[in-house]
Amino acid sequence: MGAPAHAPIVIASSMAPLLLSLLDLLGTFAFAISGASLGVRKRLDLFGVLALAFAAATAGGIARDVMIGASPPAAIAGWSYLATATGAGLLTFIGHETVDRLRNPVQLFDAIGLSLFAVAGTTKALVFGVGPSGACLLGMLSAIGGGIARDLLVAEVPSVLSRELYAVAALAGAVIVVTGWALELAAGPTAIAGAVCCFAIRFLAIRRGLHLPTARIRD
Repeated sequence: MGAPAHAPIVIASSMAPLLLSLLDLLGTFAFAISGASLGVRKRLDLFGVLALAFAAATAGGIARDVMIGASPPAAIAGWSYLATATGAGLLTFIGHETVDRLRNPVQLFDAIGLSLFAVAGTTKALVFGVGPSGACLLGMLSAIGGGIARDLLVAEVPSVLSRELYAVAALAGAVIVVTGWALELAAGPTAIAGAVCCFAIRFLAIRRGLHLPTARIRD
């Protein structure tokens, strides 16, 4: 029987539960800002902005927890995720002019959330006994699910399907975590390496317009 969804996530005895919980909440905060920023741009009201922030911050983790049998999902098992997403949404709603001074804040915070969720999601899947390939896929799902929900709620084609390298970046970070687990490497540095790799790929893809090939259609 799997560990309860609300228990501290542990990767091994060498990984402090606080570290991975912190990564998960930081990812929640970053994705919530990306969702709220998009909501402000779409001129949603306060409830709409907060709803978009929560969806962006938790959809991927909820999907992951449902698939591994972690019930209830961590995002709704306690108050921390709701409070984190709501706080990020309110800060963005009130101070959106400050957030907008950052270059393309939605993509920036989305890349941060992507990297942190890829690492945290892969780790939790491994803890629940999922095999290496499945853990990689669930880590990727954790990372991209929030962005998909966010975009669909405002009737946009999800970034993962149409823009620069997105799911590939999350998968790269997940592979590093799984490799470190298999080789019994230090969990903390491995998690950081996976997050940095994911963020670097996504950030370079945004800056340089890197993307997977698309089919050529004749007019």
